[in-house]
Amino acid sequence: MSAPPPVPPGEKPGAHILVLEDEPAVQVLLRKQLASHGFKVSVASDGLDGLMKLETLKPDLMICDVMMPNLDGIEFVKAIKANNLTQKIPVIFLTAKTDPRSMIEGINVGARFYVTKPFQIDDLLSKVRRALSGK
Repeated sequence: MSAPPPVPPGEKPGAHILVLEDEPAVQVLLRKQLASHGFKVSVASDGLDGLMKLETLKPDLMICDVMMPNLDGIEFVKAIKANNLTQKIPVIFLTAKTDPRSMIEGINVGARFYVTKPFQIDDLLSKVRRALSGK
């Protein structure tokens, strides 16, 4: 059994990431890639599921799709940023919405980064590390 990869400076070892994504293939990809880099990963299938999971989970970061059933990513982030218990958790949007208006809206509601699909996993990991380190 191989040891987990070393933790980069400034990164919290074993940081917990909550992924909000309705596409099963993307869920699996993110879970495997993030876990292979030493992160603990939980998955929610939409914004409502994410809000319910936040009642018991205390993630260090959330990666959130914008277009999801029941409660979309924009409304989810508005809800968590309005809650004193969750407002400081950084959020990265990971979405197929590539128009400038959507990108601006995503940042304005409180996302730390806005990553468009298709995405490069190394780019996403870089943003995850930056968000966790507060940079």
